[in-house]
Amino acid sequence: MNDVIETIKKELRNQTTVPYFGLGIFKDTKTKDGEQMPFDSDSMILMLNNGRPMSQRLMFEYSRAAMHLEERRGIQYLTQLVNHLYTKDFEPTPLHKVIVDMLPRYIIDTNRDSKLQELLAYEPHCMIIGKSRITAEKNRYETYDYDVENKKYFLVEDDVLDDAKKILFKPMGSTLPEPTFVMSDADYVDWLTEAMGGFALPPVLKTYRKTKKYLFLGTSFDRDTDRMVANELTFDSEGGYVITDKELGRKEKKFVEKHKLEVINMSLDEFIKSFV
Repeated sequence: MNDVIETIKKELRNQTTVPYFGLGIFKDTKTKDGEQMPFDSDSMILMLNNGRPMSQRLMFEYSRAAMHLEERRGIQYLTQLVNHLYTKDFEPTPLHKVIVDMLPRYIIDTNRDSKLQELLAYEPHCMIIGKSRITAEKNRYETYDYDVENKKYFLVEDDVLDDAKKILFKPMGSTLPEPTFVMSDADYVDWLTEAMGGFALPPVLKTYRKTKKYLFLGTSFDRDTDRMVANELTFDSEGGYVITDKELGRKEKKFVEKHKLEVINMSLDEFIKSFV
């Protein structure tokens, strides 16, 4: 096991393996007020619905529950709700810090918080924010350059990514520079449709990601949506690793086998400790 961890460290440093963050990284994360951050689909739904379970149909996946709230209360309400959730006062996780310390050039974060942005606030970087249901163009993203001196993001053209020393990709949105999220079923359908057409990420990343491996952290593949998103973002991959201490279901095993992923049977806590 130690040999595999050392290999992952080396590959992160030499940019051949890309870290990929999922919702599960927040399993042990609480706000300053002691409130648990959502770390899976069920806990996300409870957070969205003021701690109350929803019907069995809606509890199946949080994007379905979010769609229900959007239909009842409107898209602005849902955006404000998600923004409120992720702007609560909580610290970046130890996993965030461990991975950033490996100095990867490219990071994929499918969560909607700004903690990686906080950790990168003192160094130049570019950020790609995923968008959905944009009527003006097909691209389902916006590219930003970060001004370290003024601590601000500026909307730029994709060619700035050619020479970027660090790229943070948040395909499902973020609270910064302004709240925008891919959250509901309608958002995901739109994003995935255009992603399959090649419009979910800049051309430079389509070239850069070729032959890369991926390190899946806190990512579950038991829902169709998560598998489809991962499939689009890691196209042309050379395999990679899944860190999990859970028993994989049939669909998860099929995804892992298809993408030539090595399952490392350990908790994220154990994984972090092995890096120190």
